[in-house]
Amino acid sequence: MSPHLISRVTILGTGLIGGSFALALRKYTADMHICGWDRPDLLPEIARHAPSHALITDACSTKVRIAQAADELFPDEMGPFFLGGHPMAGRELPGIAHANADLFRENTYALIAKSAVPVVAGLQTRSFSPANEPRSDHDPRISAFVKILEKIGARPLWLGAQQHDYAVGLASHLPQLAAVALASFLYDRLDENGLPITLAGPGLRDSLRLAGSPYSTWRDIVLTNQEVLSAALDLFARRLDDLREKLASRELESDFDAANELYKLLRGL
Repeated sequence: MSPHLISRVTILGTGLIGGSFALALRKYTADMHICGWDRPDLLPEIARHAPSHALITDACSTKVRIAQAADELFPDEMGPFFLGGHPMAGRELPGIAHANADLFRENTYALIAKSAVPVVAGLQTRSFSPANEPRSDHDPRISAFVKILEKIGARPLWLGAQQHDYAVGLASHLPQLAAVALASFLYDRLDENGLPITLAGPGLRDSLRLAGSPYSTWRDIVLTNQEVLSAALDLFARRLDDLREKLASRELESDFDAANELYKLLRGL
C-alpha cells in the first residue's frame, strides 16, 4: 500500500478488537497516525463529519442492520465510503487490557459486499454464493484497506450481510449460547463439595471457554440476530432430542463420525 493513501486511522471503541487493531497497525504498518476513542458516537454522527475521502468500517458481529443504515447514510460513492467488516477473532475476556497485535493473524476477516446474493429466509433451505469482489472494487480505499488486513495477517473474505449473519449465527453465536446453557446448567447443580465441577478435567474447561464471555459483550449480538438464533436453537434442540433417543443404540456412532469430520475441517482452516 502506498503510504499516502491511508496514513491516518481513527478507531472508535478501544476494547479488545479496537485495541488489538491499533496494536496490529502499530506493529505491521509504517508511517500510520493512529488515534482511538472509546464509547463512539452513532453512525449518523460519523456520516455527518467524515471527510469525503474517508473510508468508514466497523467490527460489529452482525451486519444486516448496520449495512441497511449505511446504505442510507453513505449513498454517494464520491463521498465517505462505508465498508462493513467483522474480524473472526476474539477472546472470552473483553477490554483493551487483553488486546493483542496478533489477534487477527491467520483468522478470517469478513468484508461485506453489497452485491452479494441474499440468503433465502429459513435455515433449512439456505443456499448462498459468497461474493468474491465488492461492488466498488475500483475504489482505491477498499484496496488499501484489504492490503492493511493482509499486512496484519488477516484473511479477507467477501460475502453479503445476510450471508454473514446466517453463518456467524450458526458458527459463532450458537456455540456461545450452547456454552452458556451448559455452564449455567452445571452451576445450578453444584453441591456443597463442589461436585460435579471438582471432578472436571481439561475437556470441560475447553468446552466452556466461551462461557467466560460477559453478557454485555453479547447483548447487542443476540438482539440483532434473533431470527437466525431462534431457528438455530430450535434445530439444535431437535438434535439433542435425537441424541437422547439414540443413547441405548449404536446409532450414536454416526453422530460422533460427523462430529469428528467437522473437527478435522476446523483443524484444517
